[in-house]
Amino acid sequence: MDVVNHYFGVFFLIYQSSGVWGNLISSLVFQQSTTKDVFGNESYSHCGTKNCPDFTASSNNANISTSVSSVSDNLRYTLMGIYTDQIDISEEQKNEGDGKISVWKSLLATFNQLRDIRQCLLIPLTMFSGFQQGFLSSDYTKAYVTCTLGIRFVGYVMICFGATNSICSMVFGKLSQYTGRIALFMLAALTSASCIIALLLWCPHPSQFAVFFIFPALWSMSDAICQTLLSAFYGVLFDDNKEAAFSNYRVWESLGFLTAFAYSNFLCVYVKLYIVLAIMILGMSLYLVVELLEYKKSLSRLENTATKAAKQVHLRVSSITSQSIELKL
Repeated sequence: MDVVNHYFGVFFLIYQSSGVWGNLISSLVFQQSTTKDVFGNESYSHCGTKNCPDFTASSNNANISTSVSSVSDNLRYTLMGIYTDQIDISEEQKNEGDGKISVWKSLLATFNQLRDIRQCLLIPLTMFSGFQQGFLSSDYTKAYVTCTLGIRFVGYVMICFGATNSICSMVFGKLSQYTGRIALFMLAALTSASCIIALLLWCPHPSQFAVFFIFPALWSMSDAICQTLLSAFYGVLFDDNKEAAFSNYRVWESLGFLTAFAYSNFLCVYVKLYIVLAIMILGMSLYLVVELLEYKKSLSRLENTATKAAKQVHLRVSSITSQSIELKL
């Protein structure tokens, strides 16, 4: 288990670092905008948890929308060109018939995996990983960063998230062999809950510049623990069916991410924070149930092993005793 945790720690160190370079490029591109973001004092009162869809559509949001509209079409087309170009690069030439069979087999195996109660219990925690990433990428950057500092700082905030996530993935992947899995998951839950409560109470203002980077750093620490240790837990828990298990992991994480983006333009920020908090509490609670089931199963295996060993000792002693009696006779 320690080796698996360390492996996923190294993997997510490399994987999450990609966000640093991507956001660095976008930040430098957006930085070229000559128009500065100028906000009236009344605008800040509608940032943070008070940012709602009706406000976004109202005239009170005119100052905030200026920061978005100030981005030139050339910048938009440049970024879209970079993103869409990756589609052609990633295309692979495959046999169409074999591809269809493989897809259907994978899909069937993924749904068959849901017959395992442990897999079903881990779904909320897996979705929470997607929910918290979706909230940070969609709502935090819009309602807190763009609303208060301007769009040109979004990339830098996400760089902070990606860099901290990479480092924490490596650190906690190694640290888990000393602390255990449950302790780190509880740390992740405590960190996420603290961030959510703080975001509910915080009224963002440009004078609190450093705070805008503290939240992504703490959020990334929680995300690093969840992704690294949960991936390792999947690998150990479903050792006999890893492909279907990791397919489920990605499906439910992506569904959480998709759901967070889907309701982004329909709910107020404070409602979204309560949703993330509820998913986290449910996910962590059911995760502990899985740990309890595994603990009972390990105790049962130990008892069976001890019983078999005791029987073997008893048979051996009986054999020696009978041989001694025969010799005496």
